[in-house]
Amino acid sequence: MLNETIAAIRPLDDEAVAAARALQARLTKPMGSLGALEALSVRLAGLAGACPPPIPEPAALAIFAGDHGVHEQGVTPWPQEVTAQMVANFVAGGAVVNAFARQAGVRVTVVDVGVKATLDPAEGLLDRKVRAGTRDLSVEPAMTREEALRAIEAGMQVAEDLVAGGARALLTGDMGIANTTPSAALIAAFTHADPAAVTGLGTGIDSETHARKVAVVTSAVVGLHADDPIDVLAAVGGLEHAALAGYILKAAALRVPVVLDGVIAASAALAAHALAPLSVSAMVAGHRSAEPGATVALGYLELEPLVDLGLRLGEGTGAVLALPIVASAVRVLHEVATFDSAGVAHK
Repeated sequence: MLNETIAAIRPLDDEAVAAARALQARLTKPMGSLGALEALSVRLAGLAGACPPPIPEPAALAIFAGDHGVHEQGVTPWPQEVTAQMVANFVAGGAVVNAFARQAGVRVTVVDVGVKATLDPAEGLLDRKVRAGTRDLSVEPAMTREEALRAIEAGMQVAEDLVAGGARALLTGDMGIANTTPSAALIAAFTHADPAAVTGLGTGIDSETHARKVAVVTSAVVGLHADDPIDVLAAVGGLEHAALAGYILKAAALRVPVVLDGVIAASAALAAHALAPLSVSAMVAGHRSAEPGATVALGYLELEPLVDLGLRLGEGTGAVLALPIVASAVRVLHEVATFDSAGVAHK
């Protein structure tokens, strides 16, 4: 499934890109006056192979949840049980991301790919558990290669099902206490950045905990001897990271935009890019997370975030907030009059 998905990822359609640029030049506004939104609309036209591209509605958010063995190293003050508790909160509709999703008209699906606890079945919750949490990445590989592949394929299947169900844009979400630690390790591994420069405060930690977290990430990356992206994911990633990488890859293969949330999504996007560089064409950076690793990852991918609000919650909140901006960029190509059609003089 992974090989087939990667093979299906193609470059942007040159004719659609040219048509979108030409249309932008004829619309009743100064060329370039919409800044990054013009470039985004052109890229989405190339992705869809059509000008104008489909408006990215309806949109679907998948929140991939998993636990982490590295929690044992004291990298976060939050108890591991919070992962399962927050999954229940998402399913009940009581989290911040649920409120944002209702405002934006986004459908929310929660996917258990590696929560340590056994979760009760519920509407809106998919059981795709590969294992009950990863191993401690500071002492051994977090996953086997087979487990990483199973998580990647779980993410691919979720993306495929959501698009088959009518989604015209996919949004990334995540939940996993301690998951900013593997995120920092993945970012350092894929970008070769200084581990200390990409390891942030996560959900809010003191200086002593942060120093311990930096040491864990540094040790994991220094001891990492893997060139294959899947092996890197398996060594220092999380089950939700692997699933998100698969989700992103499938979105690119299906030529559907995927709006990235914060640092967890950005680190997974690096893995997707390493597996299929052309997949970046489908990625839209929803926001700039306050986590320093996110900026490093997005810079490496050459993606400019749409909003910068100092968010560091995760869940998919930044991606949901950015969705109306993405839709607006596309709607311009559908609805704005040209100089000729509106009878407006062109310079």
